[in-house]
Amino acid sequence: MARNAHPEVTERRILEAARDLFVEKGYEKTTIQNIVDRLGNLSKGAIYHHFASKEAILDRLNGTDWNHSQGIRDQIMARTDLTGLERLRALFRLAVGDTEHSKLNQATMPMLNDPVCLASNMHFWAAELPDHWLPIIEQGVADGSIPTEYPREAAELIALLTNYWLLPMFYPASTSELRHRVRCFAIMLDAINVPVFDEELIEQTIDFYLSLNGSLN
Repeated sequence: MARNAHPEVTERRILEAARDLFVEKGYEKTTIQNIVDRLGNLSKGAIYHHFASKEAILDRLNGTDWNHSQGIRDQIMARTDLTGLERLRALFRLAVGDTEHSKLNQATMPMLNDPVCLASNMHFWAAELPDHWLPIIEQGVADGSIPTEYPREAAELIALLTNYWLLPMFYPASTSELRHRVRCFAIMLDAINVPVFDEELIEQTIDFYLSLNGSLN
């Protein structure tokens, strides 16, 4: 049998098909056979040649999504024309406005019902994710645009509340209730002098979390 001259193309096709199916059917209800059927010209064996399991496909999707987020953050950090506050707002806008990121969130949301998965994510949100936000907040402290005495605590609040308290699967909410909650979050950050939210970003954040409701149906 001829060797696949472009394995990266095949892997990308598998990942794209799996991601779309995870969104449409949910992660738990999607099988490897569903992915085979969606692709049309690959066997199960070909998929297992590239990925050992469905979980490995999800891990790659999550890893790619995280690397993409880190790359965007690094680009924002490298800009010299923005204050720390402007960088923080730019990163927030990208986080809630990224369609592919939103799709992956929708697909994987039900997995948080698994206690082991939830515990792993809670550890990441508490121990590692704050370091995604902290350098930008510290730059804002240095240049005076974020005059907070609580940079570490602000990074922890952002990491935990955006990934837990605002999620509809943990705190179901109507549109008006979610708007009230996001405004409360904005007021919390304002109170410690991290004024990241303006009206436009509040509305973008509300839309992002409302889009996740579909993963709960």
